[in-house]
Amino acid sequence: MLKSMTGFGAGRARVGDEEFSVEVRSLNHKFCEVKARLPRELSALEPVLVKQVKDRLARGAVDVFIKRHTATAAGTVPVVDVGLAREWARALREVGEALGELAEVSWSVVASQPGVVRLEERGMDVESATQAVSGALEQALTALEQMRQVEGEAIRVDLETRLGLIERWSREVAGLAPRSVEEYRQRLTERVAELARGISVDEQRLAQEVALFAERSDIAEEMTRLASHLEQFRQLMGAGEPSGRRMDFLVQEMHREVNTTGSKSQHAEISARVVSMKAEVERIREQVQNVE
Repeated sequence: MLKSMTGFGAGRARVGDEEFSVEVRSLNHKFCEVKARLPRELSALEPVLVKQVKDRLARGAVDVFIKRHTATAAGTVPVVDVGLAREWARALREVGEALGELAEVSWSVVASQPGVVRLEERGMDVESATQAVSGALEQALTALEQMRQVEGEAIRVDLETRLGLIERWSREVAGLAPRSVEEYRQRLTERVAELARGISVDEQRLAQEVALFAERSDIAEEMTRLASHLEQFRQLMGAGEPSGRRMDFLVQEMHREVNTTGSKSQHAEISARVVSMKAEVERIREQVQNVE
């Protein structure tokens, strides 16, 4: 089954009153390159998450976005420095005694002093957060792979159509090849007869020229190899493992055989089909760039 390298997936997981959301996006790449963007407090998890992605995906430029949603809008909570509050209370009482004011110091006055109450990021259970983020990432990767499979099936259908066209034209080229030799013999005979003007023609010499032409224009090997490449390509499309790189190699070999066929041929109908085959091979190459 073919898989595209393009896809998107999302997942969510909750721990207490916190929620973690994960988005995974992938595009074409020769290898599996993973970039993770996650909150600073979760930065230590990056190697684990990158490995988790690479265990599921063989190729693609993958971006992982992780967000932490807390109960408070700012993601922070007030924290009281009790020791500092006591020191402020003592200092304020000393000020009151020095000024002859013996009234009890109000807690609200103490709380309003610098540093007594400050905002800090909410504490996090790293182990629970790791499990939650990993679970959300699994959800996102599953959704991503489903999208890759859907796109991969569309690519497979398109590739099957183009392979069928190349096969049809290659059979036609193989059928036209003997005709091209016969047509060359006729043209050569007519041309020699026209130039000889009544002088006897060496039939053996003509036969040698025709034989040399047939050898130079023989495309049997190219057509055999092309048929083999097409068959191997189809086998890779049905394989249950990533095959994009091997497909890319086979496409290069297809192009080589088609190009050689075109360079050998001097027949207009063969040349027309070669041009068409080249165009389809190029379209296959473009599609293969997106196969995992």
